[in-house]
Amino acid sequence: MSERADIVVIGLGAMGSAALYQLAKRGVKAVGIDRFAPPHVMGSSHGETRITRQAVGEGRDYVPLVLDTHRIWRELEAETSDQLLNPCGLVVMAPGVGETSHHGKPDFVARSIGAARDFGIAHEVIDGREVAHRFPQFLNLQGNEKTYYEPGGGYVFPERCVTAQLTRAKQLGAVIRTGVEVLSIAQTGSVVRVETSSGHFEADQVVVSAGAWNAHLLGAPFDRVLTVKRQVLHWYELEDTSAYHANAPVFIWMHGATDVDYLYGFPPLPGDRSLKVATEQYETSTTADTVDRTVDPAESAKMYRDHVKGRLAGATPRVARTAACLYTVTPDRGFIIDRHPDQDRVFVVSACSGHGFKHSAGIGNVVAEKMVDGRSSIDLAPFSVSRFL
Repeated sequence: MSERADIVVIGLGAMGSAALYQLAKRGVKAVGIDRFAPPHVMGSSHGETRITRQAVGEGRDYVPLVLDTHRIWRELEAETSDQLLNPCGLVVMAPGVGETSHHGKPDFVARSIGAARDFGIAHEVIDGREVAHRFPQFLNLQGNEKTYYEPGGGYVFPERCVTAQLTRAKQLGAVIRTGVEVLSIAQTGSVVRVETSSGHFEADQVVVSAGAWNAHLLGAPFDRVLTVKRQVLHWYELEDTSAYHANAPVFIWMHGATDVDYLYGFPPLPGDRSLKVATEQYETSTTADTVDRTVDPAESAKMYRDHVKGRLAGATPRVARTAACLYTVTPDRGFIIDRHPDQDRVFVVSACSGHGFKHSAGIGNVVAEKMVDGRSSIDLAPFSVSRFL
């Protein structure tokens, strides 16, 4: 099989589905390829819910992306009649004294407050006493916790978001090839050839958004810049759901000094009597093809003991279900949204470094702008791969 396209998008998870949709909106002859059938559980775009927050403590460069993403989610909701975003509110909380870190950034609460002020994002700065009063799901607070509350934060439904964008892309003329593994990508002059398990594709440009598979597909320098970390999601049975009222927020709760001394979580979904929570780990690397996708009960027991017990109302150690997912991480835990340094017709979108889904629709938009217009409405210089070279 041989196919010709203006642009080929490789990987149709969070970033790829967004890019394909935006390209199709612009009338581009685009083909999307995925080795699985998205949305699927093999990468980084699954697990029912993902936190979204507009005042991004990782840095002000990210804020325009997430603001644009929220706009696009609302447009897609109107087009598909499906809820993609639930703005139930967001709490980011840290101890009143002592050092903290999240995604490699110290004093994440203060950074979130600063971003909100800079961009005029509605928010409140409250303490632990007020948190306990408003949100009884949080237990054993000291009262002096530093807390950022964003009423417009909340969560998105990742599988629905991927499906919505792929559905709209197809309706707008994009071709989607699933169950197709990409074997190699090579640019010769003005043409990029993509070899796959089902033949080859030729295109004017290629977007590589394959997440944890990016390093393998792209080779140098990405194979030394990108590392893959296995992460685990846990759903604990709730004995009592009364603390989780209609406006119970999502949360990021730092309770110690380092990046692993924290947990994040979600209110129970309607009709569910379990609580989804997780933390992160950065010590052990893996690959997309060798990762252990099963979760040992001992992992859930440790998560409950170290992070959940005594902190979340009604949460029991009984595990309703678990899932493993993948973070693809750069050395500074920032994104790469840039052309390949040696192949100017290959555009790379990765890594998300554990905080990508909330930006994905906006990233798809700027990628399409770069592909079609040669420029983007949002400054992408901070996401250049050159910072690692």
